[in-house]
Amino acid sequence: MELVCLEGKSDRLLAELAVHELDLVLTDAPVGPSVNVRAFSHLLGECGLAVFGTASLAKRFKKGFPASLAEAPFLLPTETCTIRRELNQWFFSHGITPRVAGQFEDSALLKTFGQAGRGLFFAPAAIAGEIEQQYGVQRIGVLDRIRERFYAISVERRIRHPAVLAISTAAKRELFR
Repeated sequence: MELVCLEGKSDRLLAELAVHELDLVLTDAPVGPSVNVRAFSHLLGECGLAVFGTASLAKRFKKGFPASLAEAPFLLPTETCTIRRELNQWFFSHGITPRVAGQFEDSALLKTFGQAGRGLFFAPAAIAGEIEQQYGVQRIGVLDRIRERFYAISVERRIRHPAVLAISTAAKRELFR
């Protein structure tokens, strides 16, 4: 078996899934009602979002969290990302006007800029330890009310494909236990 990972817009990936060019699409949103593809969304899990920053940014913004974030520079997902709408609502509800230092479609690139100290960033709390270790950043706080969800989308209502089943089972058992 060979594992090939592709990144792209959901509509293109779902179209490839429909014609069996892909076996699985991992995404942060279920298949919507307007999608003309026979596909099924399988919730893998959900978690809160954590805020991360370099040691100097963490020292500066951790005390008094979340009110302390009012003056912080942020690296955010672009407006087209599902979680961005929830973040915008969270900022609004806490009276915070984010000082946007950058917007990214690619989460790894966003974290790399965060690692370089360009701003605070959000990432799934379920993988906070890995993010801290890999990027050398610190967790400043957790937004439990914002839930990031992860889905496996397949053409099977009940997953039977061995590789898709292995990925789905591992995600549920290891990430979201």
